[in-house]
Amino acid sequence: MKILYIFPHPDDESFGPAPGIYQQLSQGHEVYLLTLTKGGATKIRHELGLSVDEMGDVRFKEMQCVEKVLGLTEMTVLDLPDSGLKNMNPLEIESVVSSHIQRIKPDVVVTYAVHGISGFFDHLVSHAVVKRVFCQLKQDGHSYLKRLALFTVDDKLGGTGPFGLTASAPEDIDCKIKVTEAESEKGKEALACYKTYASVIEKTGVAEHTHLDICFEFFQDSFDSPVGDITAGL
Repeated sequence: MKILYIFPHPDDESFGPAPGIYQQLSQGHEVYLLTLTKGGATKIRHELGLSVDEMGDVRFKEMQCVEKVLGLTEMTVLDLPDSGLKNMNPLEIESVVSSHIQRIKPDVVVTYAVHGISGFFDHLVSHAVVKRVFCQLKQDGHSYLKRLALFTVDDKLGGTGPFGLTASAPEDIDCKIKVTEAESEKGKEALACYKTYASVIEKTGVAEHTHLDICFEFFQDSFDSPVGDITAGL
């Protein structure tokens, strides 16, 4: 099957579901990644003495490293305004997301859960836009779309660490991907691609969580107990 992850920033895929992505690729699925911004507005640019554009170029190169480490089927990185999605006309974001989905024709689309895990505005906008586009395309008869999966965390990560992450309620989690040791190591390798974020990765200890279950909610599609695969039942 084709699985399309849509996130707003570089590193969203590696701070989150990278081990699960690697597992899906190993299972023979085609896995695509669409990142809406180059992430150039990060405060780390000040420490490096880089402009927003220069930082964006650096982060794009780091993403190319992730693409190779995970073996993604395809990666596309747009240049929408980092930390500025809330100021855009949402119809403009919807247009580029819709065009990308219609080109890929994925079975499963993945983005952030409604709370965005961190609550960052770009995460919230991405959730709203992708869900709106998914529903519109389904209504318009694009039958290849079978599921919208919403990446989240459970109470093992929620409320912990320097970011105060928001977890989904246990009854809302429909899928937990069990991560193997090899997949966990791939997640760490993907994180290590973000050399400019090395201090953040060390401070947050995120690399030590790559062994945990990768959690998802399913939009308008639920199971009595969490399944172990986002393509389960399709």
